Amino acid sequence: MRQPLVSIITVCYNAKDTIEATINSVRNQIYENIEYIVVDGASTDGTKEIIEQNRDAVSKFVSEPDRGLYFAMNKGLDMATGEYVWFLNAGDRIPHSNTLFKVMDSSYILQDIYYGQTKIIDKSGHTKGSRRLKPPHHLTADSFKCGMLVCHQAAIVKKSLTKHYDTRYKICADYDWLLSAIEKADPTLMRHSTRTYVKFLEGGISSKRMNESNRERYRIMIKHYGFVKATFYNFLLTFRFLKSKIKGEL
Repeated sequence: MRQPLVSIITVCYNAKDTIEATINSVRNQIYENIEYIVVDGASTDGTKEIIEQNRDAVSKFVSEPDRGLYFAMNKGLDMATGEYVWFLNAGDRIPHSNTLFKVMDSSYILQDIYYGQTKIIDKSGHTKGSRRLKPPHHLTADSFKCGMLVCHQAAIVKKSLTKHYDTRYKICADYDWLLSAIEKADPTLMRHSTRTYVKFLEGGISSKRMNESNRERYRIMIKHYGFVKATFYNFLLTFRFLKSKIKGEL
């Protein structure tokens, strides 16, 4: 089976304490056809210097001011020439050296989307558990009525299915982006795996600004599902969240 070019994209800003672990996890992949792109927002803490010291593993690097996270991710998309794109934030890690090789070798026919499991880690790299939301075995656009069941960093997506992130959303543009790709994908060409694709660094923007995140998610649901369904789904999500919080599961 041929090895399609996979563009791995990391955007960062003042990430000197976390960026090298991400770079090393990409460097260690035995999969041979990787284009690694790092987009830095003109960091001032030494991040740029660390990236420069690791240019053997970085195919393309730019460091310049940007207008925020999703503007930087769009820049990375524009730089990508791979058949597939995979976003890893600074601090995220690919768990094993053969992870990408195993993913791309998992089917005789190249898939539209590959998606797998997520482990949560702290800044020291210690595993804190699995993500609460679990990816379904059969993924459809309707699956996301239950929330973002597939972690953004645990999805490897055919670039032809992607679009620019909608920068009107400040927190949940990744939810809209992945849902849009799923809507375009062939339902028979979305490959689920029980393999862990990513070790995700805890403490993202959405967890820190929960109320704003929920409002954006609701607007995105209206866009994709319509007002009536979105209102019903959002009510169920809120109810389940409160129920889990009462039980101490969050």
